Amino acid sequence: MALDHQWTSLETAPPWSETEILRMLDEHSLEPAEEALLYVAYAYYRLQRYPEGDALSPYILKRAKEKKQTLKLARDMEVVQHLLSVVHHTRTAVQEAPMIHETDHISQKMKKTADLHDSLHLLLKYFDEGYLNHTVVDAASKWKTYQELYEIIRQLESIVREALETREGKRMKLSVTDVTLLLRQVKEKTNELKLHIPQSFLQEEKRFALDALEDMIGLEEVKTYIHQYYHFLKYQQDRKTYGFSMVDAPSLHMIMTGNPGTGKTTLARLLAEIYYELGLLQSTEVVEVNRSHLVGSYMGQSEENTMNYIKEAAGGILFIDEAYSLKREGQSGNDYGQAVIDTLVSAMTSKEYGGTFAVILAGYPEEMRQFLWANPGLRSRIPDQNRVDLPDYSLDELLEIGEKAALENDFFFTRAALRRLEALIEKEQVDESFGNARSVRNLVTKTIFYKGSREVIRTSDDWLSHMRITESDMRWEEEESKDTGSGMERLQNLIGLYAVKEEVEKLSSFVQMQQKRKQEGYPTVPIQLHSVFSGNPGTGKTTVAEIYASVLKECGLLKRGHVVVASRSDLVAGFVGQTAMKTKKKIREALGGVLFIDEAYSLHSGNRDDFGREAIETLVDEMTKHNENLVVILAGYEKEMKRLIESNPGLSSRFKKFFHFPDYSPQEMLEMMEKLAGAYQYELSGEARNYLERQLEANEVEGNGRFIGNLMDEAVQYHAWLQMEEKPEHVFSKEDIEEAWKAVRRESKA
Repeated sequence: MALDHQWTSLETAPPWSETEILRMLDEHSLEPAEEALLYVAYAYYRLQRYPEGDALSPYILKRAKEKKQTLKLARDMEVVQHLLSVVHHTRTAVQEAPMIHETDHISQKMKKTADLHDSLHLLLKYFDEGYLNHTVVDAASKWKTYQELYEIIRQLESIVREALETREGKRMKLSVTDVTLLLRQVKEKTNELKLHIPQSFLQEEKRFALDALEDMIGLEEVKTYIHQYYHFLKYQQDRKTYGFSMVDAPSLHMIMTGNPGTGKTTLARLLAEIYYELGLLQSTEVVEVNRSHLVGSYMGQSEENTMNYIKEAAGGILFIDEAYSLKREGQSGNDYGQAVIDTLVSAMTSKEYGGTFAVILAGYPEEMRQFLWANPGLRSRIPDQNRVDLPDYSLDELLEIGEKAALENDFFFTRAALRRLEALIEKEQVDESFGNARSVRNLVTKTIFYKGSREVIRTSDDWLSHMRITESDMRWEEEESKDTGSGMERLQNLIGLYAVKEEVEKLSSFVQMQQKRKQEGYPTVPIQLHSVFSGNPGTGKTTVAEIYASVLKECGLLKRGHVVVASRSDLVAGFVGQTAMKTKKKIREALGGVLFIDEAYSLHSGNRDDFGREAIETLVDEMTKHNENLVVILAGYEKEMKRLIESNPGLSSRFKKFFHFPDYSPQEMLEMMEKLAGAYQYELSGEARNYLERQLEANEVEGNGRFIGNLMDEAVQYHAWLQMEEKPEHVFSKEDIEEAWKAVRRESKA
């Protein structure tokens, strides 16, 4: 591979990003000179991130020189790396050097002098003998400055050491003036040496908040607004210096809305920096609280808690996350959230605290909108222009965040792994609870953990192998579920249900074919996944629903593949308007998976005022809204389910797949009992099996598989009771099964 670009000077950044460099080193066969150049380019980025030096960079540069001895950039990078290390350690030593005063007590002066000597003695070791002996080209040479700095530090160390060695009792000969002068010269020479280091490596300790804002990924509209807001505040400050009056000072309070992980807390910290830079607040402190910090459990405690946090935030920002939770519609009179709001509003306008701190309220967009309308006093104190909505990140931005998170931990994604990350992100993006940047970082962290839990570092390994994240490193999800087998395997292992199995297999094949056609660019037939499961209790409807969800997930149609089981009580409330809220909440839990509504016919009673009708209408609306992000299964008795579907045109148009679950035959239930016993390492004796077979054929059993499960529970208990005084055996006797049968039959008739 021939590199598309060349790079010849450390004064400019490499023409490739850090990730591109790592991928090129990983994917391509390179000429030694090209490989060496990429090594230096990678060291360039590492040096920017770790200007004080790190353990890997010298190794990378050593590899570069092994590949290409004559590469000037490698030698230049080594010099810059060394100079940065010297500058960093010298500045640290000088900043931490104890100030020695003539008036210090002798014991205090001796301790300060000893500490200074230790620091200087260590600092001299960071200088390189080869560079100290470097031939000076001219007066402006970096090596002349380097040597002069060394000589000053050596002279200072000698003076301090001599003072310590010649001290007599409580007397020490040390010129504080000479020490102070030499320390000043060390600072001057260090700053002079910095001039010989490319500017891109000199990360100043103080950066403006707006610069940090620009480093954030995405949020273009928010960045534009914050820039405008900054210039507005500065404009007002400048007018004030000219003597213009400001009766209505600009409000610093703000509302930030957005889903989790969109950067609300980060932006609040940047605002604190902006307010401080403009002199509007006295500190950059951000006190982060939520409902649990503020709301008390008895009268008066909420006001006390709130005032304590306001006092702590004085001079800075009080950031209240999920602020809408302070007072929500429907909360009882014993909830003290309103007391927090009243105390907060009062402090924001009081003579004592007004203008001394800024309040930022944060939370979900819709919940915050309703919260503010319910609290006009709070709303009126935050102007409309101070309301910022942080959008969800786009998929490309989330991938960029993921790659950045990996690089921060010295990892990089292969191209296949990046595609896998994209798929995992899309799987997480099923509802508004998606954590955006936070969720992506969690995925990266989980991947790194999975990789690290399986690998061992050996000295013979290639260094890139322990930075590379491959697609297999991101298969932890499959690792977690491999013991359960595939959905189709689990379906085939079920006893009976032959017609149901055939229907699910047929649907699975259809779904897979449609997915392939979609990938190849062919038109696809709309897939009807919502289903009706009819049958008596215990016929396997819930079990098949879980397998159905797994199959759809494996086909790529469901992102999560989980099952949320609900009944009428989970969806229907006793007050107008609350049923829709309860139903939407349950649907939100099921997004990306299956919502299984058991005894769904109970939602339709024929009563015009029945709240079940509201639940059905909400369900129909939400199914349309979420489309392929939700599969709904309605379950219940066959006749009742037919009436339910026919009762609502919206249901009849959306539920086209019907699965009937017949009662199990006596032989199937006997097989089920033997299989269940075997799962717990029990078995039935011949007599026990014959007895159970006769009973199942002679009696009509209610509950199907549920009956067998109860029978197993009772048999285990009777077996344990009868075996108490004997050596334990794991074979059910006829007596065990007979007693269990009687017990379960009594319970079913009770």
